[in-house]
Amino acid sequence: MTAETLAHLMKQSNRTVVLTGAGMSTESGIPDFRSSTGLWRNINPRIVASTESLQKNYEQFREFYQTRMNSLNNCKPHEGHLILADFEKRGLVSLIATQNVDQLHQQAGSKNVAELHGNIVTIRCQKCGKPHAKEQFLNNSICTYCSGKLRPNVVLFGETLPSEAWDRTLHEIHQADLVIVIGTSLEVYPVNQLPSMSKGKLVYINREQTSTSLHYSFDLVLEGSAGKILADVYQELGDFEK
Repeated sequence: MTAETLAHLMKQSNRTVVLTGAGMSTESGIPDFRSSTGLWRNINPRIVASTESLQKNYEQFREFYQTRMNSLNNCKPHEGHLILADFEKRGLVSLIATQNVDQLHQQAGSKNVAELHGNIVTIRCQKCGKPHAKEQFLNNSICTYCSGKLRPNVVLFGETLPSEAWDRTLHEIHQADLVIVIGTSLEVYPVNQLPSMSKGKLVYINREQTSTSLHYSFDLVLEGSAGKILADVYQELGDFEK
């Protein structure tokens, strides 16, 4: 089965939800977490990316996220991001629910994005919740309102997912005729439960099937680069719009 099959499914669908993971961002030069070369291979996430680290080892916490934030400076949305934004404009995609924290979907022009794991682009105070400029965090500042610790709006180990993003995704998933899962191993709970919550068709796009993804009954599996596959689907759809 090919990109032509996915294009046909998209034409038939009245409501399509896209769920993206790290494999979508790696093509923009952002490292993933769980692969053999991922970030977590040499770093214990519960040491640097947890609520405990934020409270008890703040300097290490801040250094880790400052490095990650600075690494985004040279990363731009790739063709796949731009195509998904175009699909949204044409009424072919109703929501992008993403595990990624880089906001590349928004940079590409997507408006309807649910950030299931938050993001590392915007900053708030851990104590009072007031927003702050990214530069304040990068410059080791403290909260200008209460002198609290600044942090990215990312979901840390020990925290629950943002309720607004989760509830919005659930609402769309339950109504979807088609769910397209792109670049995720489906290993992280509770996001890995989302495909099974849909009554619609399920499509999986990834460089390879994983042991976890094999447990799902996908109607269509396309192995390869997300950007290349989405480009092929784009060509198959032509000027089609809802």
